[in-house]
Amino acid sequence: MSQATVKSEDVVRVSNADGAGPFIILCDHASNHIPEGYGTLGLKPIDLKRHIAWDPGAIGVSMVMSSLLDAPLVESCVSRLIIDCNRPLDAPDLIPSLSESTAIPANAELSEEEKQRRIGISHRPYHSAIEDLARARAAKGLPDPIYVAVHSFTPVYRGIPRPWDIGIIHDADDRIAAPLIAGLEALTQFCVGVNEPYSPADRVYYTLERHASALGFPAVMIEIRNDLITTAQKEMAWGETLSRLLREIVERPLAQAASSPKTGTA
Repeated sequence: MSQATVKSEDVVRVSNADGAGPFIILCDHASNHIPEGYGTLGLKPIDLKRHIAWDPGAIGVSMVMSSLLDAPLVESCVSRLIIDCNRPLDAPDLIPSLSESTAIPANAELSEEEKQRRIGISHRPYHSAIEDLARARAAKGLPDPIYVAVHSFTPVYRGIPRPWDIGIIHDADDRIAAPLIAGLEALTQFCVGVNEPYSPADRVYYTLERHASALGFPAVMIEIRNDLITTAQKEMAWGETLSRLLREIVERPLAQAASSPKTGTA
């Protein structure tokens, strides 16, 4: 399984910043890196390799898509166990003390000072990097961005199997999601979830709400079952398939959303 090397001082990485394609790829949970000083958060080292710490395979797929679509890629280089960049600041699981059924000892009963410290370590820099990238592209006269957030999900959650190979998550603006779902379903080999295994109602759409929906930009969130992206070859295959389908979407006029693209909820 591929994973970008993370230096201890890095908290966010922007790759292919000058990419001229219409897409911006976001990987909120790219890394399981725990910054110096936090140890293992009281967990066993093996727990940091599980999905509770990151989205296995997501960064590999994201890198393939960034290359094939000539798209900038913004990735968080800090584990979501430190702070979840894809959660609003008032979310109860912004800094989880329990992930699925695993207690995170070092995250229990955090002080406000520590919460603010973690926001400064990862959450704020990540979202600032996305905003800086968008401003730089606008200054160059590039077209409005289309945001694509890439995630992965565990095949079994709290003992319940999840049958989907891939989930396409969207809010009221389905200009990208609808044709992407149709394209995936036309391939017939995938079980496609629509707002499964999550939906914006689960408060997992924060990054796209903030940078896309609130500004009227098209966006889609992609969730791939992580047992399907366990090798570089599998990551490549998914990245190629998704890139082809997304390229086909922008080569024809975007479909009109069912309602205003600024709704931001589902």
